[in-house]
Amino acid sequence: MATTSSKLLQLAIPLVKSHGFTREALARSVLSLPKPHTEPLSDTAVSALFGQGDDARRTLLNAWLEDARRRMREEAPSEPPRMRHVLRSRLAMNEPVLDYLPEAFALLATSSSVLPVDPTPILKHAAYVANDACWIVHPSAQEMSWYTRRASLSTIYLAAEFHQFTSPKTAEAFLDYLLDNMDTAERAVQDVALYGEYIFKSWKGILKSSGRL
Repeated sequence: MATTSSKLLQLAIPLVKSHGFTREALARSVLSLPKPHTEPLSDTAVSALFGQGDDARRTLLNAWLEDARRRMREEAPSEPPRMRHVLRSRLAMNEPVLDYLPEAFALLATSSSVLPVDPTPILKHAAYVANDACWIVHPSAQEMSWYTRRASLSTIYLAAEFHQFTSPKTAEAFLDYLLDNMDTAERAVQDVALYGEYIFKSWKGILKSSGRL
């Protein structure tokens, strides 16, 4: 069953563009098999393969995020690019599904059975992006500064991604601004507070718009 669900998840990822991060996208994945089914999976089958209720949607979102990181790594040029180009390319991958991402992120933030709002899954997502970006830009780096820089890059990427949700056309410029200021000590201290405030406000807005707050 694990192999079947994994294959169907990969087939469902392209369907997100037209069906969003939905159980319907998962159900219709079987229509894209080499020998396609004549009809989508039943709701019972979707639950059995991917999880009950919204858990199935979270499974699809996590698969999409993982696939986007894979593409970011594979599409990077052989010569190590600049950090801004790598993070820009990752933001660009959001564009075809941008209308669905705010609600999907809110879904991840309400996945905990203990906390009503738990940002941990989204923070992990940003950390994974930052980690991969660092290896793409400087694959042989061993300096401790690269490890500590990942935390800053994670925060920067997440802030730029939230900005993209509400202002897609200025997302790249906002990302560039944050990157240009990250190495200035005095500015960095100020920006830590700005980042935190921005992320909190964005988070609250996402949850409100999705009806989860």
